[in-house]
Amino acid sequence: MFPIIQQFDDTLLYFIAEHLHTPFVDRLMVFITSLGNSSLVWLSTALILVLSQKNRKWGIILTLALIFELLLCDGILKPLVARERPFTRLTGYPELIRAPLSYSFPSGHTMSSFTAAVILFARERKSGSIFLILAALIGFSRLYLFVHYPTDVLGGIVLGTALALMTLWLTKDLKA
Repeated sequence: MFPIIQQFDDTLLYFIAEHLHTPFVDRLMVFITSLGNSSLVWLSTALILVLSQKNRKWGIILTLALIFELLLCDGILKPLVARERPFTRLTGYPELIRAPLSYSFPSGHTMSSFTAAVILFARERKSGSIFLILAALIGFSRLYLFVHYPTDVLGGIVLGTALALMTLWLTKDLKA
């Protein structure tokens, strides 16, 4: 990693750790991050859409995008980049969740969240806006919990958004 980027990442994480932690926010961030575990909230949403005849197409698109995201993020990018997580180098901060075993870049929670939220926003802007806010909160929770660097989360946002747009383009003629 480039030293200037690593310095930025470390500085922002230290700021969050030293100025934003409270017992209430700790519990809130653990809950918010849990919504992104195994893409549970997004897969549940896809299932609800697939089961609705009116929204089946969107459920299929969302499911495909989440499969693409898993393959790209966990199958290719994390092993290729092999970036250590912040808690392995920046010690002395409390562990509020179980330490993830995979590499740090990109943030899978953030990438899957933005992949799903952008597709849901394309489906319907009003409810999609709520999903975008949730995706941003999940991304922030990964910083707060010291399991990702800011550039991991930024990478997840950019890659997830691009993947969603690509999936929408690839499935534009899908009939369900």
